[in-house]
Amino acid sequence: MVDDRLTTVQAMRYAAQGTGMLWLGDFHNAKQILSAMDRRLTKGRGRAAAQPDMADADKFYRIRQVRAQRSRMMSLVLVPLTFDAQSGSAMVPLSRAPHVGPAVEFGYGQHPGSGSEDAVVSLQELIGVQSAYQWFVQGVDVPALNAKIHPHYGTFLPTRHEYVDLVARAPLNNRDLAFDIGTGTGVLAAVLVNRGVEKVLGTDLNQRAVDCANDNFTRLGMQGVAEAQLTSMFPAGRAPLIVCNPPWLPGSAATTLDAAVYDPGSRMLLQFLAGLPRHLTDDGEGWLILSDLAELLGLRSRQMLLDAIDEAGLQVIDRLDTTPTHGRARDSSDLLHAARSREVTSLWRLHRKSPVPQR
Repeated sequence: MVDDRLTTVQAMRYAAQGTGMLWLGDFHNAKQILSAMDRRLTKGRGRAAAQPDMADADKFYRIRQVRAQRSRMMSLVLVPLTFDAQSGSAMVPLSRAPHVGPAVEFGYGQHPGSGSEDAVVSLQELIGVQSAYQWFVQGVDVPALNAKIHPHYGTFLPTRHEYVDLVARAPLNNRDLAFDIGTGTGVLAAVLVNRGVEKVLGTDLNQRAVDCANDNFTRLGMQGVAEAQLTSMFPAGRAPLIVCNPPWLPGSAATTLDAAVYDPGSRMLLQFLAGLPRHLTDDGEGWLILSDLAELLGLRSRQMLLDAIDEAGLQVIDRLDTTPTHGRARDSSDLLHAARSREVTSLWRLHRKSPVPQR
């Protein structure tokens, strides 16, 4: 148990030893300690990873290792939660603590305790839950929809619009039915409905994502036209259009948010390509939305992607390219700037080489 007398040096020492610190002092002082730890760890991270002669792939893995260590250490600053006996609403019983009840209910689905029980949560995580709640309430503007998407906690926030714009402008030859594999917030499914597709089925392995997508469809007035299902990869049947925006970088995923960015062994990418021919109609088309950042970092080769497409019995009929407009692509201080500045995001239009017999 610690309070306002804890120094940053002491906090760093406890965290390095793996010792959790239950904060019982002023809430804002706890945030200041966390910020001071972050500054020290970020400065150390730059020194650890900034080696000019290191290959980009090695640099990428080194950065991920250092970030994981930073996250583990910062997660050891803890704050208490109590729950109102009647309403069950969560409170942080510290001076100058914010009202966290709605954010806690939003982030955890239900409060982890009941009236007479207490709980403990990482301050870093609680701040993340509060931030995610604000994004959910305010929504994220999606120019291709001329509307907002409201991301749920643990569902990837669609802040990069270039890949959404690719789906909004790719040639659309059939508007009867589409599958959106790994739908997430449902943003790509919503774009397809906005373009006149009569029925869109989205799938995801994460229940939070399924609930998020269906919530967004309702907000957009698309219920009955767009629907998300808890399914591994493809839903039953075939479709004339199947869209997938898999995680762009090979790598381990420690959280559901990581799983939207990192694809261990490119597993989802390869599963999508391998299963695509069996789920396309005879004249159907698959859209694979993928960045080449993994190729630029040396994590995956273009030939590996082309071989996987060929081995699945698919052929490329077209490719639409766009360049990112986000700030990191222009940030020369980013340790991976050389690769990020050359990144291209592509929509690969895929057809079957030959019809697949009905089963």
